[in-house]
Amino acid sequence: MSGSSDYVPPKVWTWNKANGGQFASINRPIAGPTHEKELPIGRHPLQLYSLGTPNGQKVTIMLEELLALGHSGAEYDAWLIRIGDGDQFGSDFVKINPNSKIPALMDRSGEKPIRVFESGAILTYLAEKFGAFLSTEPGERAECLSWLFWQMGSAPYLGGGFGHFYAYAPTKIEYAIDRFAMEVKRQLDVLDRRLAESEYLAGGEYTIADIAVWPWYGGLVKGWTYGAAEFLQVEDYKNVQRWADTIHGRPAVQRGRMVNRLSGEPSSQLHERHDASDFDTRTQDKLAAAE
Repeated sequence: MSGSSDYVPPKVWTWNKANGGQFASINRPIAGPTHEKELPIGRHPLQLYSLGTPNGQKVTIMLEELLALGHSGAEYDAWLIRIGDGDQFGSDFVKINPNSKIPALMDRSGEKPIRVFESGAILTYLAEKFGAFLSTEPGERAECLSWLFWQMGSAPYLGGGFGHFYAYAPTKIEYAIDRFAMEVKRQLDVLDRRLAESEYLAGGEYTIADIAVWPWYGGLVKGWTYGAAEFLQVEDYKNVQRWADTIHGRPAVQRGRMVNRLSGEPSSQLHERHDASDFDTRTQDKLAAAE
């Protein structure tokens, strides 16, 4: 490995300069709201405040899958949170998620609204609420939750680690990219070995574990994430590729992936979702006309 650095960490770190990079304007070492902002409330029981990142896609895919099963109580309004503009630091959003991260959900179906934040918690909450995509058999449930929590622990290496240093950091640091590329490839190998022996991550049935992992690792092996497919030689992971294609073939997954999305072809974006008909009437066109 080539290169060296003259940087010596100070005895006490202080936030006294911008860190650069694509997300520099929203990075800060403190929590809490930066401004007062009310969140809109639609007519459905579930109110989702999110963005179509891999974390956000987990919840919209889950909701679309529940609706496809006939769970009318899973009808939802998906409101767009533009994290590049700092919407996640608005006062109402922070009341739902004090960690200021998308997605955030409010369940208004009961007498008292219930807030749920963190994508894994939202998936588990919805699975238990509707009795779907999470087995009640103890062994199957444990396997599903194990893979769900695997994703919660592994995604920071893929997104915040590899994705940041490979795609977004203002300076390419060989050590950082090598370190996180090695870990991401190890994680892909973990998945590939598991999917060599099982159709889905938790066994023979599609579960919230697949819904959680697919937007990150399915997107990676299909070449949709960070432009790193060739760099990571993702074609080598045949079982992950098979699994990714199977899940992508589900209509509910294709719909969920569109919601709150701001990138890609316009036909793949549905900036806000308030009714099933929005997939046909193109909500983002309505928003563009209003701006």
